Amino acid sequence: MPDIIFQSTKHFWPEITLALTFIAAMIFEFATKKRTTGTGILVLLGLAAALVQLPSAPSEPVSIFGGMYAIDPFSTFFKYVIIVTGMVVVLFSFQSQELKKESGHTGEYYCFIAAVTFGMVLMTGSSNLVMIYLSIELVSITSYILAGFSKSLRRSSEAALKYVIFGALSSGIMLYGMSLIFGLTGTLDLSGIRTALASGHAVTTGWSFAALMAAIVLMLAGFGYKVSVVPFHFWTPDVYEGAPITITAFLAVASKAAVFAVMIRFFYVAFFDNMLASTGVYSSFRNVDWSMILAVLSVLTMTLGNFVAIWQDNLKRMLAYSSIAHAGYMLMGVVVMSNFGLSAIMLYFVMYFFMNLGAFYVVMVIADKIGSENIDDYRGFGKRAPIISVGLSIFLISLTGLPPTAGFVGKLFLFSSVMASQFIWLAIVGVLNSVVSLYYYARVLKNMYLREAPDGDESPIVFSKVTSAVVILFIIPNILLCFFYQPVLTFAQRSIAILLPGL
Repeated sequence: MPDIIFQSTKHFWPEITLALTFIAAMIFEFATKKRTTGTGILVLLGLAAALVQLPSAPSEPVSIFGGMYAIDPFSTFFKYVIIVTGMVVVLFSFQSQELKKESGHTGEYYCFIAAVTFGMVLMTGSSNLVMIYLSIELVSITSYILAGFSKSLRRSSEAALKYVIFGALSSGIMLYGMSLIFGLTGTLDLSGIRTALASGHAVTTGWSFAALMAAIVLMLAGFGYKVSVVPFHFWTPDVYEGAPITITAFLAVASKAAVFAVMIRFFYVAFFDNMLASTGVYSSFRNVDWSMILAVLSVLTMTLGNFVAIWQDNLKRMLAYSSIAHAGYMLMGVVVMSNFGLSAIMLYFVMYFFMNLGAFYVVMVIADKIGSENIDDYRGFGKRAPIISVGLSIFLISLTGLPPTAGFVGKLFLFSSVMASQFIWLAIVGVLNSVVSLYYYARVLKNMYLREAPDGDESPIVFSKVTSAVVILFIIPNILLCFFYQPVLTFAQRSIAILLPGL
């Protein structure tokens, strides 16, 4: 046993670094009790140290801690997205006026950022149902705290309460699904589940098959809650609106990346029958058609997210429904059951990182300046704050999926992968939903450029040079990745190509 732990630990250093960062940040906070950004800087350095250690991960899949955890290029890709998002959110937090009002607790805030990042990283490599549940719960509990961090705001406390209630329900549902799978297969290991299903003894009778499908639906409900899939999305608008903007951005990007990573691993490792190596196309077990279930959820998610977003007056809440719609787009890549589809999801996450974090950053700095997130209060911003307005315009255009932005390339590959797998109808629904999204994004642009400022006030709104520089830094990749996306796509393709053979 000691040899197994020692051999496993040498592959586990990025995760150990994150855990030590959380512990060190807690000790530092309790020891100093100073209302400074020292804890945040310590967490930022810890995240950077973990990021630096990621390239040392093995190029071939390695199963550690007795098959509980997998180290492979697939998980490494998502770890990059999650850790970099955590670093960016910490940097945003240094500038957030909303958090400065909670000056007595900001150190604890940064500690929980480290903890939730650690949990998300664990999710990407979890290859055992127990490990999946523990990592999801670590993320959930810390997310509940962060969502309700703004104690002075009633909406923040309400958001945290709703998050806890829905989260407890989804955890119970997922646990029941896991218990059914264990009862049918006799194992909690994902590769062991596949072996049991391949032998056929888990689905020999009608009742066994019904129980298996029920387990899949229950697991989907648990995953769907975390990624805001309809009909498990009810918590999202209220939590996104009530939580600090920095946490909203973190949940919208990093949380989705972690859940998609564990969901892909769960379905493609446990429920695939075979893979045609020459084409990279997967085949699920006979009669276990989870892809059609996901296709229906994808359509419902993107459609409801886009149509309800039309009626929102609060930009933060509108972006919450937009985030729901984007979860629907990403689900299309899971549906197609091919390496092409999975690499398209991974490419899309990189594009989504830049356009979504950029949009939330602009919303944060404007809210700090004018004290409002209402879309009508953005009237005349095009003249009063040109750099910030151009930045928000590009981010929203990218979220729509129009050229020449990164979002266009992301959606192009997603829709192409769906078309290549003969899900023509699903691709058509995705395109139509993108057209719908243009309407509510254009509403923001209309207010900024075509409507007069409130009370006719056209005086300039001055933002710091740091704020303008950050906006420009997010604009650049949103444009460049439309033309120079190949390195990211190649990295994604290499990461997904050996997901299954090593498990």
